[in-house]
Amino acid sequence: MFYYIARIAVYIVLMIFYKPRFEGLENVPKDKGFILVSNHISNFDPIFVAVKVKPRCYFMAKEELFRNPFVSLIIRGLGAFPVSRGKGDTAAVEKAVGYVKEGKVVAIFPEGHRSPDGKLQKLKSGAVVIAAETGGGMQPCVVRKGPKKGLRTPVVIRYGKFISHEELGLTGRTPSQIRSANKLLTKTLTDLLEETDV
Repeated sequence: MFYYIARIAVYIVLMIFYKPRFEGLENVPKDKGFILVSNHISNFDPIFVAVKVKPRCYFMAKEELFRNPFVSLIIRGLGAFPVSRGKGDTAAVEKAVGYVKEGKVVAIFPEGHRSPDGKLQKLKSGAVVIAAETGGGMQPCVVRKGPKKGLRTPVVIRYGKFISHEELGLTGRTPSQIRSANKLLTKTLTDLLEETDV
């Protein structure tokens, strides 16, 4: 209940400070678990990518955010769980795998950090590894901001064509398959960014 009330509240805040436009929502599955992957340009990205997705989204969030008890309580209620960045956090990966296998949506920003210039940075392989472990597909998404107009900043959130597990080519978890799937994901997000106008 907290999640859905909070989602309504943050959407109202979103509409006050931003002028969001959502594109491609028809591409988002509503009846199965998958991995939602997006570029990362601001702290508001989790709200942007999840607020219009009907299935509840669960997020990997850097462990530093959970050190404050009050903040931890709120973000856990919103579906976040901690990950130790750069340490090969197997517990976080296992939790994400479990969520997808249960038919839930796990949202990941595979760049691992915010892009300083809005351009897509090199993707880490965590999202692809989760897909390999679960047999799940990926929902690509990009967020682009325009220059501020008055009190509001225009933002476009665009969901691309769903990438099935078969299209990822993950019959196992070999390094070559992981690299190939990550290359496909990189091209997909890059193309989406180039095709998206604010």
